[in-house]
Amino acid sequence: MTTTRRASFTNFGSAVSAALAALVCWLPSDHALAQDISKPVLEVSKPVPGGVVTIDLGPAPTRPLASLPSGVPVLVLGQPAGWKAVVGIALSAPPGTGQLLVRRGATAEPLRKTFAIEPMQYAEQRLTVAPGKVDLSPADLARHERERARQSQVIATFTDAPPTDLTLRSPVAGPRSGSFGLRRVFNGQARNPHSGMDIAAPTGTPVLAPRAGRVIDTGDYFFNGKTVWLDHGAGLLTMYCHLSDIRVKVGDEVADGDLLGAVGATGRVTGPHLHWSVSLNRVMVDPALFLPP
Repeated sequence: MTTTRRASFTNFGSAVSAALAALVCWLPSDHALAQDISKPVLEVSKPVPGGVVTIDLGPAPTRPLASLPSGVPVLVLGQPAGWKAVVGIALSAPPGTGQLLVRRGATAEPLRKTFAIEPMQYAEQRLTVAPGKVDLSPADLARHERERARQSQVIATFTDAPPTDLTLRSPVAGPRSGSFGLRRVFNGQARNPHSGMDIAAPTGTPVLAPRAGRVIDTGDYFFNGKTVWLDHGAGLLTMYCHLSDIRVKVGDEVADGDLLGAVGATGRVTGPHLHWSVSLNRVMVDPALFLPP
């Protein structure tokens, strides 16, 4: 899933990042009325595969329940005077129309809302790695299948308390060496698009939590190498891969800026770097959308 070569980066626009940086820090109480909600939670000018879209849900005494037609719950931010759903769009989503189901109470009849998904063309990147990391042996394939099942359980984590802020800091300093959405070709064979942001840094460089959260998984995976997952609330998760060292354990509560581990070159890599992913409602979305301008 990774590379240390610099590649062209497709940006969703400075307006997107600026709006994310200006995100209102909502109070967690459903009944808090004092906070100004005149500003939108988030603005996304181009809802595309791998992007994020916000949907106005209107006022309600308590937080509405929102989900995709598949039943996957969706992050809802705001307060009684106005609520918004924040929806991640899968990289595999075709252009067209997406749907969201909204309930104002657990037993209420769902209201169906729609949103447009615009086309997006990501760049292609060709890489050469060890043959055993592309054409897997039966043992490695079996290991990968076990790990994929475990990661599917991790990415389904959804805690009720939403994050107070969607803006994230970069977990490590350094240039981007691989951007989100790149269509990757390993040893001449096409593979899944790049589902995160690669940041080049020397082995041992500290990796810091970009926002407060709880550690929900650590491990040493075939492709991802040494990995840490954080839960930031209500389906917003972050993942850190190819670490040389892990300094946290499952269940730890970390604050913004706490040490998670160190940059390394474990798993399928061409050199030391951090692979950083952001997941929203169980799909990987572009981390660049969450960074300040």
